[in-house]
Amino acid sequence: MTEITITRVARLPDPFRIERFLSNPKLGPRTLFFSGGSALNGVAQCLKRYTHNSIHLVTPFDSGGSSQGLRIAFNMPAIGDLRSRLMALADETVLGHPDVFRLFTHRFSKTASQVDLAAELESMIAGTHPLVEAIEQPMRTLIQNQLGMFHAARPIDFDLRGASIGNLILAGGYLNQNQQLEPIIFLVAKLVGVQGTVRAVADDNLHLGADLEDGEVVIGQHLLTGKEHPPLVSPIRNLFLNRGLTGKEPAEAVFPDRNRSLIQSADLICYAPGSFYTSLIANLLPNGVGKAIAARTVPKVYVPGTGQDPETGTMSVADKVQTLLAYLRRDAGSDCPVDRLLNFVIVDQAVPEKETEGLQALGLSVLRLDLVSKASAPYYAPVPLCETLVSLT
Repeated sequence: MTEITITRVARLPDPFRIERFLSNPKLGPRTLFFSGGSALNGVAQCLKRYTHNSIHLVTPFDSGGSSQGLRIAFNMPAIGDLRSRLMALADETVLGHPDVFRLFTHRFSKTASQVDLAAELESMIAGTHPLVEAIEQPMRTLIQNQLGMFHAARPIDFDLRGASIGNLILAGGYLNQNQQLEPIIFLVAKLVGVQGTVRAVADDNLHLGADLEDGEVVIGQHLLTGKEHPPLVSPIRNLFLNRGLTGKEPAEAVFPDRNRSLIQSADLICYAPGSFYTSLIANLLPNGVGKAIAARTVPKVYVPGTGQDPETGTMSVADKVQTLLAYLRRDAGSDCPVDRLLNFVIVDQAVPEKETEGLQALGLSVLRLDLVSKASAPYYAPVPLCETLVSLT
């Protein structure tokens, strides 16, 4: 196989490309995203109009929210972000499986008693619950089996209040598949007709840790985001992977060959908006990510998050770009050229010029576009962002 580089002039947005992808999303571009959390879900849902081939590498290192109880109970990777991205990409047409989608997005009551919730779970396992009963065979039996595995293994004190049924199914599948995420993610993708590819960026069961500028060490994603706990009082100096939550014990994760192959097939690589450290940089920590990105000659785009991010404090867009490049170069090599790692920084036209000072000197193109609407503010409007990304492919 011979690889050559072709240069072209791109219009943003490009009406021809947009119309072509809208008319046949099955042949749409392979846009690859490094992301986590829910920040990209609206964009992912919209992107299905343009392509059914998007690729989403999602961090499994979270330790809060809906994943926390399952991680503690089963010593497993975080699955909440994986489940939410699978649902964002699910086929919502009549050709999809709306009954399966309804079950996966259902949550137990936050106020019901544990006895009542356990009875509701048992009715799902038995197939008599309306949400399960509505699902056709053989999908119904597959789902019952995963829920049954979760139920049999769950600690007696596991709190079912507010639990996502999709998470419980994924957890049961993880246990059912010898503690491997990949097989159950693949199965769920088929069950809900995912129009794209969703993968955990690594298989390792690890947590996030951070060294702060003031010398403090913080272990656990839930303590870093500033959402479930007060924001950090000192900037993050170094983000790392950690074995557990009880003390600093740095660990390494390996970027799987299957994910490296996905990067090799991508038409565009996007460092997506969201929590800067715990949703984006966390995905770049496994060994091999930076090298795989540098080896692929396609447009590489950074779309910084909008609004306040407790993880970054007063960092400018330029500061974030420099930090992003620094983490990529840890793996790709300190002398790796910028253009092998990043080409474009896309910001809304309202972002002040001083936020991006110095980026052009690095050889980066800063694209200022109308991406935030009155209805979407302070976040990106999905349609213009999707159309910008597919126009660059």
